[in-house]
Amino acid sequence: MGRFIDARSPEGGLAVDPSTYDAICVGAGYAGATVARRLAEDGGMRVLVVEMREHIAGNAYDCPDEAGILIHLYGPHIYHTTDERVHEFLSRFTEWDPYEHRVLADIHGTLMPVPFNHASLKLAFGEEEGERLYAKLVAAFGENVKVPILELRASDDPDLARVADYVYENVFLHYTMKQWGQTPDQIDPAVTGRVPVFVGDDDRYFPQATWQGMPHDGYTALFERMLDHERIDVALGQDAREFLEVGEGELLVGGRPYEGIVVYTGPLDELFDCDLGALPYRSLRMDFETLAMDRFQPVATVNYTVSEDFTRITEFKNLTGQKLEGTTTIMREYPRAYERGCGMDPYYAILEPANLELHRRYLERVSGLGNFHPVGRLAEYRYYDMDGVCASALELADELLASA
Repeated sequence: MGRFIDARSPEGGLAVDPSTYDAICVGAGYAGATVARRLAEDGGMRVLVVEMREHIAGNAYDCPDEAGILIHLYGPHIYHTTDERVHEFLSRFTEWDPYEHRVLADIHGTLMPVPFNHASLKLAFGEEEGERLYAKLVAAFGENVKVPILELRASDDPDLARVADYVYENVFLHYTMKQWGQTPDQIDPAVTGRVPVFVGDDDRYFPQATWQGMPHDGYTALFERMLDHERIDVALGQDAREFLEVGEGELLVGGRPYEGIVVYTGPLDELFDCDLGALPYRSLRMDFETLAMDRFQPVATVNYTVSEDFTRITEFKNLTGQKLEGTTTIMREYPRAYERGCGMDPYYAILEPANLELHRRYLERVSGLGNFHPVGRLAEYRYYDMDGVCASALELADELLASA
């Protein structure tokens, strides 16, 4: 690391003066760490990274549990991308172990590949009937293509509509109700219609990804190397809102105007104490369990689409390829509504028109500040994969360096 600094002085607050830095990055996840590295390395700036948690790497943080299993504390993170620039940037800080993500759904006790494909058809409808239905799909759409169930339902062939109905009921409906806390009538038909059937045998979850794998030493090690620069200081366990304030047309750091760069990756509403209303999120409860066995399930992730209160089980050894005989750790995910101030983490923005409008109103309050830059899934109130966050951060860094 460039330098870990004591986040709390004896008098409270930071042990350094944030205003002495050229840039402050709030958050040590993909967005904050990526911009910090670029500004320090390519811009020669002194950068302070301020992180509320007691660790770096954001939700990608991994660590060994008591059994010695490397776990992803905030849920499974599977690296995949088609973005060459992102891949080249991240590959500076890690080697990659081969890994291609495959997901099975537990449907009434039978494990079927998702997205629903040729093998799934035969498991759902029986070998002979599954092949007959598959031949119809191939005749109608060709092979190795994704077909939204809306297209299947629109077909004049009742067999294709039957496949669509099966996928909707057994793969999508109940899983979505759990994930988003919705009833069937609240689920957007437009979203339903995009649920795909894959006409083919490829059972990879990210078949289009040019690069996919797992960081050889884990995600936390990747971030340690990214932040390892002589011009970067990192303060953990520090809430930036204790010294950062949006004033009338200016940014205040420690109560004084600040002319340096602020990159903000946290929730915008909480920066203003939610005075216009709180942006809603879905959160998750992660229940970890260590088992005295070599392997619990055949793949890293099994979705429970028609049963159980949890949505999926992840087995981490199947993600990382870690070899450790006689023990394995699994994690069950229980979706729930996010409640601010209750120790929960906001995971998924609820992208409904009223919520997007509320976010826009918060964004307006900082849009006139030339040195305040919100970036990342929380600050931008959107869903991002890891590579998307990194790409957005790289673009922001380009803009900041060009105008420096």
